[in-house]
Amino acid sequence: MLMTDAVDNGLITTNPVRPQRRGRGRLQPRRERLWADEHQVLTIAHRVFHLASRNQALLVITAAYTGMRWGELAGLHRDNLDLPNNRLHITASGALHEVNGHLSLGHPKTLASVRTVSLPPFLTQLLHADLTASTRPFVFTTLRGKPLRRSGFQRRLWAPAVNGSRHTSPPWPPIAPGLTFHGLRHSHKTWLIEDGVPEVAQARRLGHAMQNKIDDVYSHVATSVEERLLSHLEARCQRSIEHYNREGDNPEPLRLTA
Repeated sequence: MLMTDAVDNGLITTNPVRPQRRGRGRLQPRRERLWADEHQVLTIAHRVFHLASRNQALLVITAAYTGMRWGELAGLHRDNLDLPNNRLHITASGALHEVNGHLSLGHPKTLASVRTVSLPPFLTQLLHADLTASTRPFVFTTLRGKPLRRSGFQRRLWAPAVNGSRHTSPPWPPIAPGLTFHGLRHSHKTWLIEDGVPEVAQARRLGHAMQNKIDDVYSHVATSVEERLLSHLEARCQRSIEHYNREGDNPEPLRLTA
C-alpha cells in the first residue's frame, strides 16, 4: 500500500514489491475473422462443382450450414447419418486426422465435439440424393472415392473458388479473398447470431463446452430452439438460390434439390 502510494505521488517510478510481468509484448489487435454470407457460400460451392463434383460442392454447403470442422466432415461415415430424422452424429472416432501424410480416424477436437447436429430439410435432401447414387463408405470423398486431404482440396478447389481464377472461362473474380475453409464455421456461427439463436444452442451445435447448469436448462427448450434454428437456415438457402438466379450470370436457373 505504501509503495503504491509512493508511485502515485511520483516519489518512485515502480513498485518494487509488485511482481513485474515478463516475456509479454505489446497487446496485438485481434484480427477480424473472415466469414461469408449465404450468397457467397452458394457461389463458392457452385465453382467447386465446376472444378470437381457435386459431392465436393455439397461438402462446402454442409460445412456452412452445420458449422462442422474439416476433420469432422472428412471423417463423416454414411452410417452416422440419420436422414429420416434430419440429423447426423459426430462420434468419438469420427474425425479424420492427417499427420505427416498419414490419414487416420480419431477423436474430434474436444469432448464436447461428440454431438448430434440437426439438418435443415434442403440439406437432408441433398445428402440423400448424393448418397443414393453411391456406395462409398464416407460421405465426402475425392473423385476416386478416396478420403479427402485438406491440402489438396485447398490447392485445387478452395483457393480458385474463393480467391478467383484466370484459368476459367470466363475468369472468376474473387469472392472472399483470404477466406479459409474454417471460415465456413465462423460463417455458421455468425448466421446463428444474426438469427437470434441462444448462445447455449450455438455452443451445442458447434461442439463447444458448456456449463452443466446452462446445459440442463437448454435441454427443456431444445425442440423449439432447433425448429426455429433450422427454419432460419432453410430460409437462408432459399434466399441464396433466388439471389444467385437473379444476380448471377448462369444461363440456367440453379436448383439444389429435385
